[in-house]
Amino acid sequence: MFKKEKCFPANGGNYLLLITFLNDYTFRVFTVNKIEHIDEIFKLLKQELNKYDHPVVSRSKWDEIVNTPFRTLISCILSLRTKDEVTEQASLRLLKEHNTPEKLLKLSEKEIASLIYPVGFYKTKAKRIKEISKTLIDNYSSKVPDDFDELLKLKGVGKKTAAIVMVYGHKIDSFIPVDIHVHVIANRLGWIKSKNPDETMDELMRIIPRKYWYDLNDLFVTFGQNICITISPWCSRCLIKKYCPKIGVTQKR
Repeated sequence: MFKKEKCFPANGGNYLLLITFLNDYTFRVFTVNKIEHIDEIFKLLKQELNKYDHPVVSRSKWDEIVNTPFRTLISCILSLRTKDEVTEQASLRLLKEHNTPEKLLKLSEKEIASLIYPVGFYKTKAKRIKEISKTLIDNYSSKVPDDFDELLKLKGVGKKTAAIVMVYGHKIDSFIPVDIHVHVIANRLGWIKSKNPDETMDELMRIIPRKYWYDLNDLFVTFGQNICITISPWCSRCLIKKYCPKIGVTQKR
């Protein structure tokens, strides 16, 4: 079961007091450094990134596909190791006519693979989509679970995908989805020091004020795709460079 956590300002706002409730009777108290200039950073990113296309999986409206938790789940699976523009077209081809577990299960793996090609690992993903569709029908009355732990039980679904489905599929902002862009940027800013996206998710949820949780993934992924890219970021174009210590950056433009 996921732990409940609450943050409170302490010592005049210089740091946060984090209380983690393990159950109804047990809790732990931690101190967490407050992130400086976070309000300004989010304000600047929102202003700057309006001119860019936002990530497919977090997009609220699609022209030809109804936005449902199932659409979010399947498009997220397709997006793994795949460019956004390829994910978008593959999702449209697959889900325009086959937007429920029952409709997808009627397709063969070969038919699904043909519709989603050329996404990365398209044959493996076709098999996984069939398996997940059957599991949803058999165990969840064809509904995508709105519980993080239940989502993790679906074959091939990790913490990132589960968090994306919760936040952008079910509109439950109780998680911060983290991909490689969020992981890299959060470490470059010096907000955290983590080894992988899963660890980054846990750390960010401890230090980021709740009001920013819903927007963080969408903003940081867009920022990472266009400016703060993984290799040789465009620091010369960055509006938040004065707040960034550029930790780990060895080459920039």
